[in-house]
Amino acid sequence: MKQGSKIASAGLFAVLISMPLTAFAKDFKTETVTLSAETIADGLDHPWGLAFLPDGALLVTERGGTIRIVKDGKVSKPVANVPKVVVKGEGGLLDVALAPDFAKSGNIYFSYTEPRQNGTGTVMARARLVRNGDGAELENVSVLLSVKQSTKGSAHFGSRILAAPDGKLFVTIGDQGTMKRSQDFRDEAGSILRINADGTIPADNPFADGKEGLPQIWSKGHRNPQGLVWDPVTGSLLTVEHGAKGGDEVNRPEAGKNYGWPVITYGVDYSGAKIGKGTHAKGYEQPLYYWDPSIAPSGLAVYEGAMFPEWKGDLLAGALKSQMLVRLDRDEKGAIKGEERMLKREFGRIRDVRVASDGSIYLLTDEGDGKIIRLTRA
Repeated sequence: MKQGSKIASAGLFAVLISMPLTAFAKDFKTETVTLSAETIADGLDHPWGLAFLPDGALLVTERGGTIRIVKDGKVSKPVANVPKVVVKGEGGLLDVALAPDFAKSGNIYFSYTEPRQNGTGTVMARARLVRNGDGAELENVSVLLSVKQSTKGSAHFGSRILAAPDGKLFVTIGDQGTMKRSQDFRDEAGSILRINADGTIPADNPFADGKEGLPQIWSKGHRNPQGLVWDPVTGSLLTVEHGAKGGDEVNRPEAGKNYGWPVITYGVDYSGAKIGKGTHAKGYEQPLYYWDPSIAPSGLAVYEGAMFPEWKGDLLAGALKSQMLVRLDRDEKGAIKGEERMLKREFGRIRDVRVASDGSIYLLTDEGDGKIIRLTRA
């Protein structure tokens, strides 16, 4: 196995696939299995986040500001009543997740960059998804979390959403393009945030009393986390996040800890200049794994399905810059042993990775003609 670098649009209302999906399947050999890749849907406008609905349909966000429902190869018209978003650079409509009680409440969570007088701001909202025949709308939209400081920039919004097993919500927020914000504990930027399902602050958050930091902050020192997952192997959070020129990281964010950006990093500035103090400094956590050169990771999943038992407990991450799917091989305790790079430049920029209940793997491609790709065992 190849070792990893180091261990430490709007107008498209429907797409109908008129031929059997298997007619589009293509096989790819990996180190351990042969994958069969089929296109579930195309014609999407830079799809960003994906969630599985109980009836087998897919809920997909498009960065341009729309939510679609994909079922049996058909892409719905836009879901109605989505808030206005600012589409600028990396900003727009971003992640989506179902509430744990979705079957009863119909609630979803979604993140986006909103317009403000002095720039844009990242928010996470809750709404009830109501489906009516072939259409759907959002009801009772309410903002649960809002980054108070606006930005005029267009990068590093982070914005992955996770409903943890205990019902708490985690949201990743990038440094919004201003690196020093990641070390300001009075600023949500560069943080993993943790809130209750109703937007209130959990009493056991590390800064719940507000004395040393904002009470919603879980961890700091993050640059641009675009993958977030609950790891059943270790019973903890895991993230993947972008470095600068080098230094993409896998981290295990723990309460109150500082993950270093921009004080420590395994990358350098795009000019080649050194950033911060180097790779280590007292009081800052080391990544579990890092890439140099960068691959621009986005989307993260822990593989726990039955379709690929060889991959049980391994991590799957998409890559934007390197246009591939990465498997991080782990031991039974969750330690990363190495990596395998798959589907290189076959489908373009991989924005999100999700594992379905049957063990198949779904990929979103971040393109103007974005696709949903399903991977099964050949």
